Amino acid sequence: MAACFRYIVDDVNVAIEFYTKLLGFKLEMHPAPPFAEISHGDMHLYLTQPFRVGGGAPMPSGEQQRPGGWNRIHLVVEDLDATIANLKAAGGRFRNDIVQGVGGKQILLEDPSGNLIELFQPNTSEYRAPGSGSKTETR
Repeated sequence: MAACFRYIVDDVNVAIEFYTKLLGFKLEMHPAPPFAEISHGDMHLYLTQPFRVGGGAPMPSGEQQRPGGWNRIHLVVEDLDATIANLKAAGGRFRNDIVQGVGGKQILLEDPSGNLIELFQPNTSEYRAPGSGSKTETR
């Protein structure tokens, strides 16, 4: 089963370019200007502009959906420092500096609309990427 997420973005075309050119996503479909689907492995990301119908429609209260916030997708990278340098050279914006945690180091990259992508480099051989199964011991 694929994991699917929706990000509200200011401009779908700008978001497509950012995710495909800088982060290796693949364009799956772009059937209408306010919507596209992109993928990275088994993860699918729906890019939706605020719109009068569909996934970007206003709430019943009239509140308009908008980009940003703190929810995020999480991408594992092999070399965080090199990834950051490449993204900065391409104009990437970061919300923080590198944070070292118990399992690795991470940084929060902003897409062109301010949505977050957590870039994570594990620092332990015990790390298992999501979906890789549970660690079991045979006796």
